[in-house]
Amino acid sequence: MQHRSLVGKILYTSMKPGREGQERGREDFTFTVHPDGSRTVRALCEIEEPAPTVLRDITCSFDANDRPTDCFVRLMIDDRFLGAGLFRFTQDAVECESFGPSIGRVSQTMPLGGSYDGVGMHPISGDAYIVKMMDKARGPHSRVVRSFIPSPDHRGVGAPLIGEGRMQCTYLGDENVTVKAGRFEASHFRFTDPETQSHPDYDIWVTADDDAIFLKGGVGGYMQTWYELVALHQR
Repeated sequence: MQHRSLVGKILYTSMKPGREGQERGREDFTFTVHPDGSRTVRALCEIEEPAPTVLRDITCSFDANDRPTDCFVRLMIDDRFLGAGLFRFTQDAVECESFGPSIGRVSQTMPLGGSYDGVGMHPISGDAYIVKMMDKARGPHSRVVRSFIPSPDHRGVGAPLIGEGRMQCTYLGDENVTVKAGRFEASHFRFTDPETQSHPDYDIWVTADDDAIFLKGGVGGYMQTWYELVALHQR
């Protein structure tokens, strides 16, 4: 095999009073990188708290320029099928073929409507990957990140349909960080929602290299959650 794969696990824990440090979910992911620079992100996400429980399977591929090409999402809520959808990205539009008990069978096409930064996959590993679109050579700075998303819900709890999300992303600089998976050179970013103020501030640290692997991060406000990379290996 000429490709390489990075395989990791992210632990979700709570910061809510009385639940500090308690496990509330987990995510297993694989980044497969091909010789031409294209790659595929696969993630299995399990959220047990707060209710309802969420089980998400996602497979999203990117070309050598980190532009999304296709993305498959399948969701179970409280162990009941919510929906599945395949998204395809062309030069001009996003296409979606989706189905689920609440939406039936849906076919959608949405024009890109200008430049965009990627796809908001909802797995934590995907949150880290989209920051690759920030130009760290500019030094610390902020800009709006525009992405297409399969659900506007903050946990991604919705039958897969084409949506659009905008968050302000701030690059805060590089530093060394230590997590359960080891010690890494990291880049620190912060997502904020100044337009609607519905999403609490979200700080993340990702590997400073081209792989942009999630290392640690947390969300305040009503969410009060923490995420940390607990295992990572290459095969």
